[in-house]
Amino acid sequence: MLIPQTDPKASYLAHKAEIDAAIAEVLASGWYILGQQVTAFEQEFAAYLSISDVISVANGTDALHLALRACGVGPGDTVITVAHTAVATVAAIELAGATPFFVDIDPVTFTLDPHLLAETLKNPREKRFKALIPVHLYGHPAQLTAILELAKRYDLFVIEDCAQAHGATFQNKTVGTWGDLAAFSFYPTKNLGALGDGGAIATNNPHLAEKARLLREYGWQERYISTCAGTNSRLDELQAAILRVKLRYLASENARRQEIAALYNVLLAETALNLPQSQADCSHVYHQYVIRSKQRDDLRAFLKANSVGTLIHYPVPIHLQPAYQNRIAIGDSGLGYTEQIAQEIVSLPIYPQLTNEQIQQIAILLQSFSMI
Repeated sequence: MLIPQTDPKASYLAHKAEIDAAIAEVLASGWYILGQQVTAFEQEFAAYLSISDVISVANGTDALHLALRACGVGPGDTVITVAHTAVATVAAIELAGATPFFVDIDPVTFTLDPHLLAETLKNPREKRFKALIPVHLYGHPAQLTAILELAKRYDLFVIEDCAQAHGATFQNKTVGTWGDLAAFSFYPTKNLGALGDGGAIATNNPHLAEKARLLREYGWQERYISTCAGTNSRLDELQAAILRVKLRYLASENARRQEIAALYNVLLAETALNLPQSQADCSHVYHQYVIRSKQRDDLRAFLKANSVGTLIHYPVPIHLQPAYQNRIAIGDSGLGYTEQIAQEIVSLPIYPQLTNEQIQQIAILLQSFSMI
């Protein structure tokens, strides 16, 4: 039987009775958009993050897009981020009318390298840098203190991309609470996943929170009267009710992901594989368990032949993809690490319902591959 790389159905089945009851409650209420479930989820997620405001939206891309717009980012502005991320990060920048600018990553954490960021800001080729989007990739926080210090020095907004880092912490403070705003995705495979699309913006700034609320629903303060040019990006009541159930299990499921990663680390310690590392001041929530191998493609084929699923997050850096190639500016240091790791990374199976026996089975296969 195939061991999938991730399994959102298993997450549903683990909480099936509670989720089904929550869905039934919404269906019986007759209220399906921006009702009590959405309000309750926003309050509960804000409490979980220890932040003042959460504004739910239709998906994670919209969360980034509307967060940028809430900061006034638009045409003529440049936003710094990384090319090793989901394309949604860059799509959101361009949806806001702004221009992406890529800086290379730290080869250990796969997140924005603050030293290269400092070089870029010290000698800008672009004169209208307005915001930074550090991506907490795979569940590992970016180096936020250094990034925020630079943002303050150069008067830049910071919008955290937390799509893969629900519950991760940096210096014992939850990611999503450091920057001006943060964007979350609730895509079904996320650590906190809906049974469809969903997203949220988080902030401690009441002005930015109010702007984001206006933007998500046509700019309405009063129904049918737009005070600014907004859009339609609303989390529906069904998904909010499902997320309320799953939020109650996020801490325990993140702990299980950390247990799985720790077991992989022990079992694979003697192999030639490059294993993920968590920095001392970070709590990694392992949305993905990403290893590196010079024989990546052969390794994936071997695991597939032995009924183990893997994925590559992400096989082609954004600046090399057809839609973006040769049209996005890159820092003077280039994107050498970004391009190198794209040839070596592979995501092993990881989700809370994965058993220790399955992990041991996968490890035995990886050990045998290393001996070939």
